[in-house]
Amino acid sequence: MHKKELPSLPLALLPVILTLGLLALQLFYYGDFTPHIPLILGLAITSLLGVLRGQGWLDIREGIFHVIHVSMPSLAVLIVVGMIIGVWIASGTVPTLIYYGLTLLTPSIFLAAAMILCAVVSLSLGTSWGTVGTIGLALMGIGAGFGIPAYWTAGAVVSGAFFGDKVSPLSDTTNLAPAVTGTNVFDHIKNMLPTTIPAMVIALVIYIAVGFFLIDDSVGDVTSINQITAGLNERFNLGLVPLLPAFVVVGLALMKKPPLPSLFLGVVAGAIVAIFWQGAGLHDVFAFAQSGYSIDTGIADIDSLLNTGGIQSMMWTISLMLIALGFGGALERTGCLEAIIMAIISRVKSFAAVQTSAIGTAFATNMVAGDPYISIALPGRMYAPLYRGMGYSTLNLSRAVEEGGTMMSPLIPWNAGGAFVISALGLGVMDGNLTNLLYIPLAFACWTAPVIGMFYAVTGLFSPMATDEDRAEWAKQDEVIMDLGDHELAYDETAET
Repeated sequence: MHKKELPSLPLALLPVILTLGLLALQLFYYGDFTPHIPLILGLAITSLLGVLRGQGWLDIREGIFHVIHVSMPSLAVLIVVGMIIGVWIASGTVPTLIYYGLTLLTPSIFLAAAMILCAVVSLSLGTSWGTVGTIGLALMGIGAGFGIPAYWTAGAVVSGAFFGDKVSPLSDTTNLAPAVTGTNVFDHIKNMLPTTIPAMVIALVIYIAVGFFLIDDSVGDVTSINQITAGLNERFNLGLVPLLPAFVVVGLALMKKPPLPSLFLGVVAGAIVAIFWQGAGLHDVFAFAQSGYSIDTGIADIDSLLNTGGIQSMMWTISLMLIALGFGGALERTGCLEAIIMAIISRVKSFAAVQTSAIGTAFATNMVAGDPYISIALPGRMYAPLYRGMGYSTLNLSRAVEEGGTMMSPLIPWNAGGAFVISALGLGVMDGNLTNLLYIPLAFACWTAPVIGMFYAVTGLFSPMATDEDRAEWAKQDEVIMDLGDHELAYDETAET
């Protein structure tokens, strides 16, 4: 087997630095939050680097499309969530949730309740994106009715949704992390709890404190709330029936059905309720699923809440994901990512340094590759031998890549997770309203989990050593790799003969 020579570290860093520079120019100098073109230029720079080093364009192209292909399920979820948003508004599901939320909740407990609700739903569904695009959207409406800034509500929604995703055995990334590090998914979830639970407790305490000390129950405009609830009650048939689509999705999740078909059945259930309960026509439902719900009540608060959704509302995010994934694929295929990671690995000596580096590498990969899957898979493969050599369980590694990869992905605006959050919650960043990017530091559970993980790495707390069973499993895996290597060597010698 002949391995390609990796680029030098300065050469590997060149396309990354140039691309981040272009992103900074676009965002901070021009004030234009459209990272598509800087990422396309970064893809082109990376590809040119590979060609100049003697790599064929077709090989680079294969790497680009391979990463896009691996992430197609996520793109499919985006499309279905866009349909859900439009159809669930038409069915009255979202208006009913907003109505009862404004009626039953108070501003002082809203942020804490929003985080807990999203955590429970995400744990049940196994998808943070599905939670953000459904319950999260309704919570944004409730928060707006209470007069709470959108970035505070978005921070609570993201904290809860991504926490629930990380401890759900139905989540794709929760299964990917142990798969690439050679651990068991349930052991991985158990080992995630020492960082995710304290992170959630910290976030919950902050949201409760903010609610009681900074957002008193008089912050919401009573007249505006009454106007919204009256308008919703007048234009939609509210009650238990509009909630049936949500019950369908949660019920299928509890039955451990796959997320994508479960979400699509939620669209079908919403369409049925919209037609037979709300009186919408079939063609209207098609339009809502395609282009989003549209209503003109003359009440600005209601119109701003409900004029959203549809597949087309996700096209900005989908196009960004495709480009970011392509950029990540080019970096991986040209060896740039591997060269950078290998340079880091060669410099770490202690367990604390290895664990911290794994978290940081997953986060950095998120920033430059734009995809949480790459940020889990690549460091997960590269760092595993270090943990084994030090006698530490690779459960430490699977937790590290989840913390730096999945938990941080919604906090990077041009990452797949961040772009989705911005689009699904209607944060208006694409229109130049960068104020709502304040949700990033306010999603406390997401960024405190990696910080707690690094604290454990330094202190040695919750950092399991390898067991005899682990070592036996590693020996079996090494035997398989050696057998594969012998077969590949025999094949190469035969080919050369």
